[in-house]
Amino acid sequence: MSEGTGSLKYEIHQTKPFHSIRHEAVLGLLKTSDLVRRVISNVVEPAGITMQQYNVLRILRGAGAEALPTLEIRARMIEQTPGITRLLDKLERRGWVTRNRHSGDRRQVLCLITPQGKQLIDSLDDSVDAIYGQLLGAVSDTDVQVLVRAMDAVRASQSAKSA
Repeated sequence: MSEGTGSLKYEIHQTKPFHSIRHEAVLGLLKTSDLVRRVISNVVEPAGITMQQYNVLRILRGAGAEALPTLEIRARMIEQTPGITRLLDKLERRGWVTRNRHSGDRRQVLCLITPQGKQLIDSLDDSVDAIYGQLLGAVSDTDVQVLVRAMDAVRASQSAKSA
């Protein structure tokens, strides 16, 4: 890509070359991640929820009738958050999530999406899907597949190092 409008170098007013293509790629990922987060937030926040709350509701809807332990929800989050309990507190106060102690292990809290929570997240599906299409509309399906594989490889390599 040229160094004109749309290039990272242009967007961040970089006057010197990047240290390496990997340096440029990581900064590009960070800049793009911020953009994607802001665009999706603009869709979900008018419904009264944050991106993290949307993520929790999405996870619980995907679990169906199966209640999920708090730590399992945290493990499935797109963005890791240390405050999962506070996040669930807010969702429970709004009537979108219920929590109950596990009968066999009282330390474990199981969470379920309520019908109101499911209705809320269902109401956002079309708008969120449209945003996904808008965000990646200028990228070919082949390039999207390459992007997905590249991001998978980055996460897998880091996961292997922390194991």
